[in-house]
Amino acid sequence: MKTKKISVLALSAGLFFAACNSSQQNNEGTESKELSGTIQIDGSSTVYPITEAVAEEFRTVQPKVKVTIGSSGSGAGFNKFARGETDISDASRAIKDKEKDACKENNIQYLEIRVALDGIAIVVNKENTWIENITTEELKQLWEPNSTVTNWSDIRPEWPDEKIQLFGPSTAHGTYDFFTEEIVGESGASRSDYNAVSDYNVAVQGISTSKNALGYFGLAYYTENKDKLKLISVDNGNGPVFPSLETVGDGTYAPLARPLYIYVNKKSAKRKEVMEFVNFYINNAAKLSKDVGYIPLPAAEYNNSLSQLNDLSNK
Repeated sequence: MKTKKISVLALSAGLFFAACNSSQQNNEGTESKELSGTIQIDGSSTVYPITEAVAEEFRTVQPKVKVTIGSSGSGAGFNKFARGETDISDASRAIKDKEKDACKENNIQYLEIRVALDGIAIVVNKENTWIENITTEELKQLWEPNSTVTNWSDIRPEWPDEKIQLFGPSTAHGTYDFFTEEIVGESGASRSDYNAVSDYNVAVQGISTSKNALGYFGLAYYTENKDKLKLISVDNGNGPVFPSLETVGDGTYAPLARPLYIYVNKKSAKRKEVMEFVNFYINNAAKLSKDVGYIPLPAAEYNNSLSQLNDLSNK
């Protein structure tokens, strides 16, 4: 009886170690090897929350890879990217011709990847009781160069005769470029007498403490601070629409819905840690973009980006 018991235990132990060995082999076949190195990222403050969320998750998989992320704005980010100072550039707008030329001069080839959709939120102070919606034409009158609008009553006579305190992104931000192009009709065309911020949290603070404030920034910053701010719907002639997962996703929040991008230096992507990170980014962008308040792209677009990345890795 004793001999039989020992045999059973030995058999069980053998099966256990075999299972562990098999599991280890399976993991080695499906999981990436541990990597190291540094990945430099800078650019859009709007894309920053997605990239930061991706980086946090990536650190749990590859803890020895150091991912540094700046948020100097799309324009400033592209300037660094074109000089070869960063591996990835976050952008809330497509790259401009002059930035393409700068990349070409420095032999920087890149891969453009759309990671999510975003709506620009128009927000006011929580105590503002008179404004519920605003038209795109009224936004243009308010933000165009040399605007004569100073008080709320200049927009609509029934609104208070109180001075509007404006907040918006600085000229380095892609949100500034996109908003001015869609609302004013020319990228970079804007009144200059407003509180231009580099950090959208400064705008949140300013608007939340001033009853007569109004500002604009990416939807995620409103979502994160909706207890402090009031969201305004925008009427482009087809009725007022609030930005949301649904209205940005189906295009009804027009013209202030837009794609968000990352630009990957192809030379950098030859490094295993960068290739692994970008692959991880694309595979997790849908979930993580939604987690931080943005709108995922269709699965087919992410799959297409993965195919492009795979083609790059095989070259």
